[in-house]
Amino acid sequence: MKKKMKRQAVETKEDIWNAVIAVLSEYDVTKDKEYQEANIVFQYYSDMESGGHESLLNWFGEYIEEIGIESYIQKLANALEQIGAIDYALIIKQYGLDLWQLSVAMVQDEQKQDEFYQLIQKADEDYYYLDGKLSELLEDFFVKNYTKFIEFI
Repeated sequence: MKKKMKRQAVETKEDIWNAVIAVLSEYDVTKDKEYQEANIVFQYYSDMESGGHESLLNWFGEYIEEIGIESYIQKLANALEQIGAIDYALIIKQYGLDLWQLSVAMVQDEQKQDEFYQLIQKADEDYYYLDGKLSELLEDFFVKNYTKFIEFI
């Protein structure tokens, strides 16, 4: 179900960004594939910007356990590719499984902690090396597709 808004509430790119984020946070995005894809990419972006791959694994840990790491990586990589974020999809494909396995192993074996944080650092460096391109790609996606999420009244 689309969120209903007045057209004048969505006039700038920033308005569109905020409106789409509001839609993604207010509605059950599991029922619609387009919402799922937009949500998983936005959540990835948000977690990466607030704390890197460690934050991503912490916040999505239950969801990853529920659907499996391979499924999560595939869903996220596909969604990233859909918005043109190929380099980011490659990062999650390259590091995602190993990061998850090390984070799970750390619970049982504290000696895995150094290895985990070394890999986190490398994955985060690869992400940040791309210098915020994901933000631009996500904004472009929202601007091009906001009418899929918002109905104007």
